[in-house]
Amino acid sequence: MNIQELNTLVRAAYAGETAGVVFENERKFDLVVRLNEQSRNELDLSRLFIHLDNEAVIPLSEVATAHYTEGPMQISRESARRRITIGVNVRNRDIASLVADVETALTAQLKMPPGYSIQYGGQFENLQKAQQRLAIAVPVALLLIFVLLYFTFGKLKYAVMIFTAVPMSAIGGVLALWMRGMPFSISAGVGFIALFGVAVLNGIVLISHFNRMRYEEGKTDIREIVIEGSLIRMRPVIMTATVAALGFLPMALSTSNGAEVQKPLATVVIGGLITATLLTLILLPVLYYLVNRKLSRPEIPAQAVATIALILLGTSVFAQQTLPLDSAINHALREHPALKNGNLQIQMAEIGIISAREIPKAKCKP
Repeated sequence: MNIQELNTLVRAAYAGETAGVVFENERKFDLVVRLNEQSRNELDLSRLFIHLDNEAVIPLSEVATAHYTEGPMQISRESARRRITIGVNVRNRDIASLVADVETALTAQLKMPPGYSIQYGGQFENLQKAQQRLAIAVPVALLLIFVLLYFTFGKLKYAVMIFTAVPMSAIGGVLALWMRGMPFSISAGVGFIALFGVAVLNGIVLISHFNRMRYEEGKTDIREIVIEGSLIRMRPVIMTATVAALGFLPMALSTSNGAEVQKPLATVVIGGLITATLLTLILLPVLYYLVNRKLSRPEIPAQAVATIALILLGTSVFAQQTLPLDSAINHALREHPALKNGNLQIQMAEIGIISAREIPKAKCKP
């Protein structure tokens, strides 16, 4: 006798056991034998008889004890271990904080037997994988934006100046999520990446026009360039941000299927564009003026210059040794720059005279 035979007997009584095949024309069906419904409901497993190999018959109660208990409807396995899944629907809060609270409560109140473990899957598992991907994608995107800005303008100061739009836009995105009571999610992270691109574009429009006024139009007054350029480029900057924000507005107000993904993304973009546009039109011109302004040097009066020159000359005269008049004249003739220049010109003329020669007249044949 073995356990398989006992399981076969119990399964045949409850679920049925195949005893043969029934043919109906070209169709074939299994012939299943089992107790009827009334007998199954009133079945006493201890009174089932088991046929042994020596043709003896004994009741099931001789070899096993049967009783009813509650258990899972389905037993799942993973990696050769049993698995029980508990599903939770999360509303009005983020999954990460909920899992953190659940883990804290289970650690404090639940004593796990040896061999048992708890794993958090579903959307939380997807969130963890997405966070790992975003941890690589966001720095790479920011680095590419900075490198492209540097190659566009060719100067580090302009790249850093325009890159300040990134924290400006991030402030608006975070405030928009907080005002709407939305937690940070993966879709919100994707929205931040899209927001950074649009915010940097506005900075490029403004700074490129400032440089065009300086280098192509020849204007030198930085204050005039900043004021005039900001007024000229105000409309394009506002229109760029407005068009992008209006494009995401239906997603921000969506209530259909997929709204839980669309709302955070659109909210981040719209809120970030508002602050980025305002700060771009106000803070960026100020930074451009501070970086490119020319510090005016104080003008020294002519009398002060003459006084300083006389003092330095007198100091140098007293510091030098007294020379005879002939030596001083010869030294001045040798070391004076104008005389040196004249001597060089004379030498060049003499070299030209020496190298010159008369060209013979050409003879023409009659």
